[in-house]
Amino acid sequence: MRTVVLTMKASVIEMFLVLLVTGVHSNKETAKKIKRPKFTVPQINCDVKAGKIINPEFIVKCPAGCQDPKYHVYGTDVYASYSSVCGAAVHSGVLDNSGGKILVRKVAGQSGYKGSYSNGVQSLSLPRWRESFIVLESKPKKGVTYPSALTYSSSKSPAAQAGETTKAYQRPPIPGTTAQPITLMQLLAVTGAVATPTTLPRPFPSAASATSIPRPRPVGHRSHEMDLLSTATYTSSQNRPGADPGLVPKEELSTQSLEPVSLGDPNCKIDLSFLIDGSTSIGKRRFRIQKQLLAAVAQALDIGPAGPLMGVVQYGDNPATHFNLKTHMNSRDLKTAIEKITQRGGLSNVGRAISFVTKNFFSKANGNRSSAPNVVVVMVDGWPTDKVEEASRLARESGINIFFITIEGAAENEKQYVVEPNFANKAVCRTNGFYSLHVQSWFGLHKTLQPLVKRVCDTDRLACSKTCLNSADIGFVIDGSSSVGTGNFRTVLQFVTNLTKEFEISDTDTRIGAVQYTYEQRLEFGFDKYSSKPDILNAIKRVGYWSGGTSTGAAINFALEQLFKKSKPNKRKLMILITDGRSYDDVRIPAMAAHLKGVITYAIGVAWAAQEELEVIATHPARDHSFFVDEFDNLYQYVPRIIQNICAEFNSQPRN
Repeated sequence: MRTVVLTMKASVIEMFLVLLVTGVHSNKETAKKIKRPKFTVPQINCDVKAGKIINPEFIVKCPAGCQDPKYHVYGTDVYASYSSVCGAAVHSGVLDNSGGKILVRKVAGQSGYKGSYSNGVQSLSLPRWRESFIVLESKPKKGVTYPSALTYSSSKSPAAQAGETTKAYQRPPIPGTTAQPITLMQLLAVTGAVATPTTLPRPFPSAASATSIPRPRPVGHRSHEMDLLSTATYTSSQNRPGADPGLVPKEELSTQSLEPVSLGDPNCKIDLSFLIDGSTSIGKRRFRIQKQLLAAVAQALDIGPAGPLMGVVQYGDNPATHFNLKTHMNSRDLKTAIEKITQRGGLSNVGRAISFVTKNFFSKANGNRSSAPNVVVVMVDGWPTDKVEEASRLARESGINIFFITIEGAAENEKQYVVEPNFANKAVCRTNGFYSLHVQSWFGLHKTLQPLVKRVCDTDRLACSKTCLNSADIGFVIDGSSSVGTGNFRTVLQFVTNLTKEFEISDTDTRIGAVQYTYEQRLEFGFDKYSSKPDILNAIKRVGYWSGGTSTGAAINFALEQLFKKSKPNKRKLMILITDGRSYDDVRIPAMAAHLKGVITYAIGVAWAAQEELEVIATHPARDHSFFVDEFDNLYQYVPRIIQNICAEFNSQPRN
């Protein structure tokens, strides 16, 4: 009997083990079945246009070589869907010519697309188009599923011809359900192309809610016994027991309504860096009020890829970037990020912070756009603990517009601690009050919002965004006499082309004109003839060799009348004259006329040109404006030096 019982127990245990193993195996099989497939990035060719791809948002891999001009691109930052996807990625700076992965997001069609030259790609202008797209780095958002295969509007698309499978864009199947095609609105909601506005806080505190708190007193900086500060309560938390003033409760960040994310205000297209004061002397409450100003500015500016972009750097002992220009592409996300900023503490090393921004912030990798002015707004509580003049001068020479918001200031017994008196006027681009805003106390900080937004968006008055490469009318005066010869004349035109390539060409940037002369003169094209670099370069190639005598004096007079008389008042006027021989007429009086009219003249002589004549033509000092080469083939060597001299002269001019 005992044997039978033991046998039965063994059978039961054996059956249990079998069931256990079967169940584990079954669970593994089920897990295998529900495991989602690995995402593979679709490959596309350089000539694939965004409009051919139906998917509203997707990640793709571009090959190398998409910088080629045959892959047309239309627009800047926001591109018409008729553009090459990969060509636009290179133009925007997201990719270089070696290719790589990118994230593409479709957006609404624009009423106009402005062409520009960037990263070796010349984009073209377009009056309007039905659909647009923007290009971002290929960083997938959490919870967003991107297609492993793209849907094309035609089965004969370039990618399809390359052997890529196309299918409808679907959500990954969930176990126990049937997969359904995703709708456009569902996709927009997932990808963030549909905004979820939050309850907006009051931007600034009221005087009635002020409380009295002591202020920290770092050695050698500020010393106040007591200051009245606002508690900065928001509308949403005024009546909430125990609510932390200045913080938005999480439950109030829920979706209230759906509206498309703005592309930004195109009338205020600037790249903006806010330098906020995180020094110990400012205190936590003041720091919170400072953040409220930032949030209000972000809301007022209407952040977006076609308009203003904004990043934030905090300074104390050392500066640090919280986020750059491309981190947050709309006002809602930017305001949320600002709320999370915490104070660093330390001294108020403003000069060090300005140097940091000049060297590190405005780069292509950080989202800087060549078509947008660079603006820095520096907020200072009291005064800096280091010098700002030299750092600010270098920033201005880099084309950065510096604005200062100074709050409070040194009392009579504190002025001994001020490192650099009148620091704001030494730092800004103009001392006419446009670039400086001062408030007597933190109570008045909210009053700076409207004037600040108006000024940073006034791109016509952002004088320091003008650099040596985008602020001139340049007239080439080219010797076409018989002694030059056809072959050498083409070499001269190549020299003109090489110089022209260095400048930023457009109606509002640098403009190019050209005159050819012998005994007579001929206007090849004026400043208003062409407004893009490719058009200018093509026009230079088409200039035909004339042949004849050498009347350089008459050519200078002709250029003053036909070119520079039509120059814009705010443009620097540069004349670059190239000749291979001595003039048959007098050059002294025409050269003097050019100098008196403010035309900066460069004289380049080749072969039989007379050195003393070149020095008479050239602007003083002649050593910086006249050059001589013995052979036409050596002209190219002087391109870097001429550009360097043009920029050095521009940067040496007083800005205030």
